[in-house]
Amino acid sequence: MSGVPAGSTGAGPMGAGPMETGEVGHKFARLETLRDAGFAVPEFFCVPASEFDRALDALSGGLPPRSAVPAAQWCGFAAQALAAAVPDGDLAARLLAGFDELVGEAGTVAVRACVVPGPDGAGEDAADDPFAGLSDSFLYVRRDGLLEAVARCWASAFKAEAVRYREFRGIDPAGARVAVGVQRMVAGTRSFVAFTRDPRDGARRHVIAAAHGIGEGVVQEKADVDHFFVDPATGRVDAEVVTKQRMVGPPGEGEDGPRVVPVPGGLRTGPVLADDQVRRVADLAARVERLFGCPQDIEGTITPDGAVHLVQARPMAATADHAGGLRVHWGNHNITESFPGVSGALTYSQARAFYQLAFTDLYRRMGVPARRLRANGHRLARMVGNLDGRVYYRLDDWQELHGQLPVFDLIRAGWEEGMGITGEARADRRWPRARVAAALPALAWRAAGHRRATVRFLRWWDALMADVRGPASRPLDEYSSDELITLYRWVWDEVSVRWGVTLANGVYGLLLLRGGTALLRRWTGAGPELLAGLLCGGPENRSLAAARAAIALAERAAEVPALKAALLADDLGGRTDEEHLRAVWDDVAAGRHGSFLAASARAYLRRYGDRAVHDLKLDEPTPRQRPWTTAAVLRPLVRQGATVAANRAGEARAAADARRRLRESCPGPARRAVLRVLLRMMRWSVRAREDARFCRTQLFGLSREVMWRLGGALAAAGLLDDPLDVADLTVDEVVGAFDGTLPGGDLRGLAALRRAERVRTPAGPPPPAPLSAPASRPAAAALPYARPLDPDRDAGGDGTLRGLGSGGGTVRGRAKVVLDPRVPPGDCAGRILVARETDPGWLALMIAASGLVVERGTLLSHTAVTGRLLGVPTAVAVGGAVARIPDGAWIELDGRAGTVRILGAPEDAAG
Repeated sequence: MSGVPAGSTGAGPMGAGPMETGEVGHKFARLETLRDAGFAVPEFFCVPASEFDRALDALSGGLPPRSAVPAAQWCGFAAQALAAAVPDGDLAARLLAGFDELVGEAGTVAVRACVVPGPDGAGEDAADDPFAGLSDSFLYVRRDGLLEAVARCWASAFKAEAVRYREFRGIDPAGARVAVGVQRMVAGTRSFVAFTRDPRDGARRHVIAAAHGIGEGVVQEKADVDHFFVDPATGRVDAEVVTKQRMVGPPGEGEDGPRVVPVPGGLRTGPVLADDQVRRVADLAARVERLFGCPQDIEGTITPDGAVHLVQARPMAATADHAGGLRVHWGNHNITESFPGVSGALTYSQARAFYQLAFTDLYRRMGVPARRLRANGHRLARMVGNLDGRVYYRLDDWQELHGQLPVFDLIRAGWEEGMGITGEARADRRWPRARVAAALPALAWRAAGHRRATVRFLRWWDALMADVRGPASRPLDEYSSDELITLYRWVWDEVSVRWGVTLANGVYGLLLLRGGTALLRRWTGAGPELLAGLLCGGPENRSLAAARAAIALAERAAEVPALKAALLADDLGGRTDEEHLRAVWDDVAAGRHGSFLAASARAYLRRYGDRAVHDLKLDEPTPRQRPWTTAAVLRPLVRQGATVAANRAGEARAAADARRRLRESCPGPARRAVLRVLLRMMRWSVRAREDARFCRTQLFGLSREVMWRLGGALAAAGLLDDPLDVADLTVDEVVGAFDGTLPGGDLRGLAALRRAERVRTPAGPPPPAPLSAPASRPAAAALPYARPLDPDRDAGGDGTLRGLGSGGGTVRGRAKVVLDPRVPPGDCAGRILVARETDPGWLALMIAASGLVVERGTLLSHTAVTGRLLGVPTAVAVGGAVARIPDGAWIELDGRAGTVRILGAPEDAAG
């Protein structure tokens, strides 16, 4: 460690000699190899692991013996001590001299740690285990922060994530040794991570993720990222370009470290890299691969003069099996309506139980023998999986389970469309036509009794809700924990033998849709756009009743001048919007705006209090827990002057227009009579489906209330820090804590661990769906090795986006792209809502919007049905809508044709 750093050559560790991997680690030894080979690597010098050893030895008197405490605990003590062990004396002087030689006193550097290989050869960035991202890096470090950054890099040897990983790998966590690299900070304006193999499936394809700003934005997913795919044989470049709002840039004045900043307006829509730059980066990655002889993962940055600087290279993590291997297919094409984004353990465990119990009852009702259900018990238990915190269907098992029904072949195409299944994910097995035909009489017999069974189910459910949630029922806050668990078990036991009725409706509904679509096409030459309008009309379903109940409550609120003024107030008196809405709602509930309005509000919450954004996610509150959020629903309705009468009239006009077009295109009265009967059955099926969805909202709402109250009991007993920590426990764990059937007792630690995992889950764009992953890999590790099976459909040659029209005519307006539906409903007022998918909890946003565009769905999906009933122009299955339609852009939506045209950029949009 004697001598001065070779700042101009980057050669030795604080000296002139070559770098030894055992002293500086694979990361910095590899960078020296790259510099020697002529690659543009910014200059650097290293603090070898021997200095780490000296610092740790100097602290040994203040640390407990390693054998005296568990390894993880000792590592925690060591990390805390090392963070305070700021270099001094001769080492500090040489570090500062090296800094001055490298960048000058006013410059900045990147300070990075690297765990060096031990006797077992395990070390960061090794060829057999990249071990990446588990030691710390600090960027834009000034001279006065250098010594502290070195100490913090030393401390990262023993940070909790690294300790857990080393224990998982069977490596002594207390044996880690760290080298530190000090590298000239390059002022890049664009950065990238490039792979010489596709990390999803190991295919011979270069994959580049690029963003504006510095590389931390790409690596830590803090920036909006474009993806580029390069065929090394032909040089062809395919790009997935997103609208970029965020980037990571240098610190502001008086700040330390990089910060997230907005992308300048002129850079938001175009690709980060031009095709020639993409090829240049791909060539750079290929040359690095040739140098080291194995697939590589490189990081780099591009300066304003166009120069490409390579700041890191490492072997790629083990790639997945190639296409010939056995693979599992996963999809979330419509389950994201119910469980969008990342879900906690409580939500996932309840969803898994629901699918297992409900579909077991469905197959039983459809005639599947009990012995076959027992044989497929493992498939029923894994119908939904948890991939990196997101809920996915395991499509292979769904197809195997549905394939037990011969009649499934009649609706397979429509079901696959609704599930987003395409290509290799489609099952090849089919029933013989004779077997399908032989099953039709039994199907007809069951279908004949389905309507009565549905009425019985709804009558039972309404009676249950009246007993539990009715005006005369005993409040759940008076139940003991044992009584709550008894209630929960009884409800779900009943669900397990009744809910299949609602799912059978999906089978019959798809059969009706297939027949109705075929006859309309044959007799009228029309497609789905006419069918969408013909499905309007008839008695309202429960989801629509919830929407109209909100409109009716808004009408009453608008009749009270003081309340109307409070809802629409711009001056909040220094309060936040939430504080203001809480005060408004408290006045309503207290009867300050009249006892009738207070009673109406209580009745609305009692009936519809479980309906909210993400209302099937048990970790999300609903108006039943946060009643003041209802005021946010009422505000845009009051502002618009919405009325139930106008809403009903809009639906009636859409239905009348569709009937007129049917008469014009199908003049034969006999054929129209057949179609009217079929359409009446389809409308009833759609209504039954939406009624069941509302009942499911209430089922999960009751489960949420029970589990949250049990969480309160666990927190009161000191087993959880906060009642809402129950969101990170499974249902069985919560109930087991009271039953005495829970293995172990550290609920607090378990919840904290899962919460940390959930928080670390990237919040960026979700993985593709459907996707395929190697069957040989655990499902928990599927996503890094998955490949997409259903890329977004391209826009038409004229730039028009195409999907399925669901009716409502044509509308022009500004787009409101919504990725998180917790935006205030007022933000969607008069705008065309653009989303990946919706669920019933989006109702407030959908009511406020002037049009609906979603990437997923079918004519029977919730978005399509609700759009028709609200009389709002709607298009579903519009591939790539979120990525291709800029927020605020002026667009035209044709709800009949299912097309979307972008008319103007956001800055050109009025108002």
